[in-house]
Amino acid sequence: MKSKDTEIVLEGDAEPEETQAGDESLSHPETGEASQNTEETPDQILEKRDEYLELWKRAQADYKNLRRRGQADLEAGIRRNMQPLLDSLLLVLDHLDMALTAPTPTEETRNFAIGVQMTRDQLLSALLQEQVLEITTDGEFDPELHQAVEMVTDSDSEPGNIVETVRKGYSWRGVVLRFAQVKVAASDETAEDPQPETESSESN
Repeated sequence: MKSKDTEIVLEGDAEPEETQAGDESLSHPETGEASQNTEETPDQILEKRDEYLELWKRAQADYKNLRRRGQADLEAGIRRNMQPLLDSLLLVLDHLDMALTAPTPTEETRNFAIGVQMTRDQLLSALLQEQVLEITTDGEFDPELHQAVEMVTDSDSEPGNIVETVRKGYSWRGVVLRFAQVKVAASDETAEDPQPETESSESN
């Protein structure tokens, strides 16, 4: 019985010695070609750092461009969907403005005009909430905002200044929905509008 126990103990003690030997071999590897490849010079480290930094900057720029294009496409899609509705509302606003220019000689017509004015104000307030703004027509003509329908002579206005607004214009979120139609003060040369001379026919 004792001999069997002794054999079991000896066999059990032999395994840790092999493990220790294996661990010792792992903890002290032979210096070879693989360990030499992992060594990098400071210049190589700096070169890799600059390379990774450049890749990171490019990724940041690509992300910003992609985000900018996505936002622009989204706004363009919203504008395409909203344009017909806004155009219709602006036409209604024009009709209300025309109704307010009608004379109101009686009490009934004056009360009617008050109701029209209230309706117009409510519609204009709703458009303002959606950032629909009226284009100003004071001062100098701007081809980005105005459409000149007539050149007129006006001694009280400088040439190129807006004299009269024919039809109001509106913008939405910085984009022109409808150009303001205006009359512009013309210079003396433009007001004269000389006709081109016609060539006289040659006599035979």
